[in-house]
Amino acid sequence: MKKHIEYSWRLREIMAARGLFNISDLIPLLVERGIDLSPSQIYRLVGQKPERMSMTVLGALCDALDCSVEDLCQFHLATTAQRKTAVNGPKVVDLNTTIRPKRARVRPAE
Repeated sequence: MKKHIEYSWRLREIMAARGLFNISDLIPLLVERGIDLSPSQIYRLVGQKPERMSMTVLGALCDALDCSVEDLCQFHLATTAQRKTAVNGPKVVDLNTTIRPKRARVRPAE
């Protein structure tokens, strides 16, 4: 079994719990903490699960929303089963040696 970490991004839920329902409510809170992001960047941050994030942005979000990193990101361990392989390997047939087309013979028309 192969293990990997998955996470769920809960920024929208935490914003709603604090009474912030639009990204325009979040922008001034981040600007107060020195984070100047465009509205489209904040929209993506709220609506999608980020793959990478600056630690200063994460710290500003936690401070603005009065929460911890564990509140924003819930981590859980997921396991995936490895693919099974054949014991002796797959049987590969070399078509050049086993199946040969018959040579065509061109005969004159009668």
